[in-house]
Amino acid sequence: MNPFQKNESKETLFLPVSTEEVPPQSSNFPKKPSPKICGSNYPLSIVFIVVNEFCERFSYYGMKAVLTLYFLYYLNWSEDSSASVYHAFSSLCYFTPILGAAIADSWLGKFKTIIYLSLVYVLGHVIKSMSALPILAGQNLHIVLSMVGLSLIALGTGGIKPCVAAFGGDQFEEKHAEERTRYFSVFYLSINAGSLISTFVTPMLRGDVQCFGKDCYALAFGVPGVLMLIALVVFAMGSKLYRKPPPEGNILNQVVKCIWPIPSSSSLQKQLIMDVKALTGVLFLYIPLPMFWALFDQQGSRWTLQATRMNGNLGFFVLQPDQIQVLSPFLIVIFIPLFDLVIYRLVSKCGINFTSLRKMTVGMILACLGFAVAAAVEIKINEMATRQPNSQEIFLQVLNLADDEVKVTVLGDENNTLLAESIKSFQNMPHYSKLHLKTKSQNFHFQLKYHNVSVYTEHPVEEKMWYTLIIREDGESISSMMVICLISNSVSITLRFVNTLHEEVSVSLGTDASLIVAEDYGVSAYRTVQRGEYPVVHCRTKNEDFSLNLGLLDFGTAYLFVITNRTNQGPQAWKMEYIPANKMSIAWQLPQYALVTAGEVMFSVTGLEFSYSQAPSSMKSVVQAAWLLTIAFGNIIVLIVAQFSGLAQWAEFIFFSCLMLVVCLIFSIMGYYYVPLKPGDVQGSADKQTPQIQGNMINLETKKTRL
Repeated sequence: MNPFQKNESKETLFLPVSTEEVPPQSSNFPKKPSPKICGSNYPLSIVFIVVNEFCERFSYYGMKAVLTLYFLYYLNWSEDSSASVYHAFSSLCYFTPILGAAIADSWLGKFKTIIYLSLVYVLGHVIKSMSALPILAGQNLHIVLSMVGLSLIALGTGGIKPCVAAFGGDQFEEKHAEERTRYFSVFYLSINAGSLISTFVTPMLRGDVQCFGKDCYALAFGVPGVLMLIALVVFAMGSKLYRKPPPEGNILNQVVKCIWPIPSSSSLQKQLIMDVKALTGVLFLYIPLPMFWALFDQQGSRWTLQATRMNGNLGFFVLQPDQIQVLSPFLIVIFIPLFDLVIYRLVSKCGINFTSLRKMTVGMILACLGFAVAAAVEIKINEMATRQPNSQEIFLQVLNLADDEVKVTVLGDENNTLLAESIKSFQNMPHYSKLHLKTKSQNFHFQLKYHNVSVYTEHPVEEKMWYTLIIREDGESISSMMVICLISNSVSITLRFVNTLHEEVSVSLGTDASLIVAEDYGVSAYRTVQRGEYPVVHCRTKNEDFSLNLGLLDFGTAYLFVITNRTNQGPQAWKMEYIPANKMSIAWQLPQYALVTAGEVMFSVTGLEFSYSQAPSSMKSVVQAAWLLTIAFGNIIVLIVAQFSGLAQWAEFIFFSCLMLVVCLIFSIMGYYYVPLKPGDVQGSADKQTPQIQGNMINLETKKTRL
């Protein structure tokens, strides 16, 4: 029998630790039964709670889906800093449930705690959206607003996390325990539905919508904020229908008093000590668990950053790099019934005793394999990516915009030839030439032979940079200019223009601001655009309007367009790629997502059920709090590694995989020597103690504990 279902409807006696009289507490439960849904035994009030949870999870996961790319591209932080702050935020979200539970149990009760902290939650979303508005000038202001907003969101989401599910369970009468169990299934479904939809939608709001000439992060953060406001309004609408139990006292305080006891001769104190002893056996097994969450939660950080260097074109749909996270909730919905109804039953028929601890161990191994696959994908991406120049190196590309062939010779300080090649007019150069420097910066001498004319010129360069030497006509001779190229291996599509016309050109790329290109071989700034076909790009000079056909702009490509008027067909754009399109499909991330998500189903779902069955009835809330803390500490592990490891990304994936394997072995040994408690052991002990203490008992309350 499933121990989770068995214990769900049990009542547990919670007795005061001290013998001081506890004043009676009035109940806020309605005197008459609450309305039911369509004549069933389901309270109408749970509709408001389930809708609230769906909207809140949409709000949280939708905001979190685009958070890493916001740090990377909007605030221009490094990948390590982006990952570190992402995991610091995630960790804070799992520390604050302790505070929320304490407020609800000891002071406000669940209903008021949810209302007040939801207001904080909404305020956090508003401030976070403001942090993505370019009209609020200054990056420092954006950073401050972002950190304040994320802190309030962490307080809100973490604070209500331990309250909402339990508050829904409070709406059922004890005689409707079966309906209450089904409610929790629907509640969990609403969590996954909110996560699934938001993780798919908000990256589209960010990438497919342009605002202020860039990706619309303000909209991607604003829509989740609106959903959280809807969640609050819907929850408040059901106020008159709710059963609102009063605060029941914080069991965590009792545990602390038991560990650091005050003098007491109460036999009730002895029972609490017995419960805490049983609890410590479960908590001891929790020590290795943060390592699993350290791997699992990198889907939103390191794996999203990996996706930025891959091609999201699936043929039938173009997937944004932060949209790939939708695989996790999607696969969870598939894997949970698959494992429960098929895999576990087949294993059982084979005569294998697949205990909960063994399932968790296999889940850890699957996560380990998932990161090994992620490392293999990362290595392949690096092999296909454009190389970056090392110390005392530069990459040089020559672009000949003259009307005839030019022979280019690059000379070193001692007039030694570093590069010599003949380049035809408007020849598309598919590669960069690597040149070595003697120092970090150096002057290169160029000899350009055009017709019967030799031109000597000099250009300064600095190490680790990409350069394009643009050769242009200058009367009957030629001249040159050196242009720095900004190259990055990411999913971003960047382009710039060179204008050979004698008039300034304004190029409209469908964004708010036009791109201005100066006359007579002026070079524009870079502009980031969305993937797609650009057959008609409107341009304007002082005297005429015309359009350019830019063709397909693909993922990860850097383009240079030269605006010319060499024919009688009007101005045209000559297209050249600085960097070719990403070749590695984002679909190669599917195996690593499948492995880690399968690991989560075996580890997380099984772990919660095991913990619930092994903990004393009076300690269920403590176990839930401890479980959330393992997630918080797992994110701290990632934060530390990201900041101090200094490893290449593929090596960091291998490091986490090996570390997970070691922790898995340790957990296996701990599980081997763990003696599981039989259902009813702790309850039976409590029953034996009850008759002996009734004479000394001042106040006895019956309290229900739920997962």
